[in-house]
Parts: sequence; C-alpha cells; structure tokens
Amino acid sequence: MGLISFLKSAGEKLGIIDGDDNSAEAATKKIEEMIEGYGFDVENLNVTITGDTALITGEAASFAEKEKVVLVAGNTQGIGGVDDQMTVKAGAEGTADEAGGGVGAASYHTVESGDTLSAISKKAYGDPNKYNVIFEANKPMLKHPDKIYPGQVLRIPPLA
Repeated sequence: MGLISFLKSAGEKLGIIDGDDNSAEAATKKIEEMIEGYGFDVENLNVTITGDTALITGEAASFAEKEKVVLVAGNTQGIGGVDDQMTVKAGAEGTADEAGGGVGAASYHTVESGDTLSAISKKAYGDPNKYNVIFEANKPMLKHPDKIYPGQVLRIPPLA
C-alpha cells in the first residue's frame, strides 16, 4: 500500500513519542501491543518507528485486517505516517480493489470538527443511514458510532 499520511497531533495518546531512541522503542512496543490487543489476525507483525513514521510488516489474514492494522498505528498521537509493507495471505477474503487498489476500492476519510458518521455516510454513499457500514468497517477501533474525533482517519469501504 505504501506511505499513508495521518495527523500527527491526533489519535490515541501513548505519551511516548518525543524523538529519542528510547521513545521510538517504547512507541514500537506499545503500538504492537495495541494491534495485538484488538485481536487482528496478523502473522509476524513488526512495527518500526523512525521519526514520526511507523513501518509495518507482517502478513494479514485479509485486506480489511491489513487496513485496520494501518489505521491503529496511524491513529496514534505522534505518528504522522505509516509505511504499509504488509502482505495479505494468498486466497484471503476480499480483493485488492476492495482494500484500496482500484475501482470499487475502500477509501479513507479524515474526520473534521463537526463530522458525524451519518454526515460522512451521506457524503460517501449519498445516504446518511448507511453510517453503520462505516462503523462496522472501523471496529474494533470504534466502540460507538458517536465516538469519533477530529483528525481520526476512518476506512470507508465500498457498498456491496
């Protein structure tokens, strides 16, 4: 997928990104623990922090899992970009197009002040009542449809 930009000042507050080597090592460990804590199916997960960029490698069980791992890392305060070098298992559920590689691809939306999932859904799908599609696509990072914040990046999947 390559390099994906995030708002460095937004996201999960780990309180550990301050530019020194110990901070990068601690951030790496905490981000890996967050990803593993969500229970994503990823083998050989490896996160390396350099400056404000997280390099992620490993093999995800599906394209959706891969995208969610990237979003967890990127939606962390202090991370300004994620270099996604993950692979997806052969025969995985979904397609590259569904995950962001072509026609019908998933897209991303950076939440702005005043945004709601309904408003984002209306913009993306033309129907505010499809907000649950976006909510489900961003679980388990989102716990409630009303709990989004400015600067957060959300996955917007294509409608089936």
